[in-house]
Amino acid sequence: MEIDIRKSIMDNFKDADQNEIKQSIVSSIEINDEITLPGLGVFFEILWKNSDENSQEFILNTLSKGIEK
Repeated sequence: MEIDIRKSIMDNFKDADQNEIKQSIVSSIEINDEITLPGLGVFFEILWKNSDENSQEFILNTLSKGIEK
């Protein structure tokens, strides 16, 4: 059985408002459970694909700063 994680996560949040998405992200980070990483990865992919070049540069700078800590 093959599962399409991207589609499943996107379907789960199809009707979610911004607050619900934020709560999901915050709780996923707070519980620090690796099972939430695929969902966060899908959110990141959506963010990246829908960002212009300047926003992508900001994301990269933010990630680089966070990794250096």
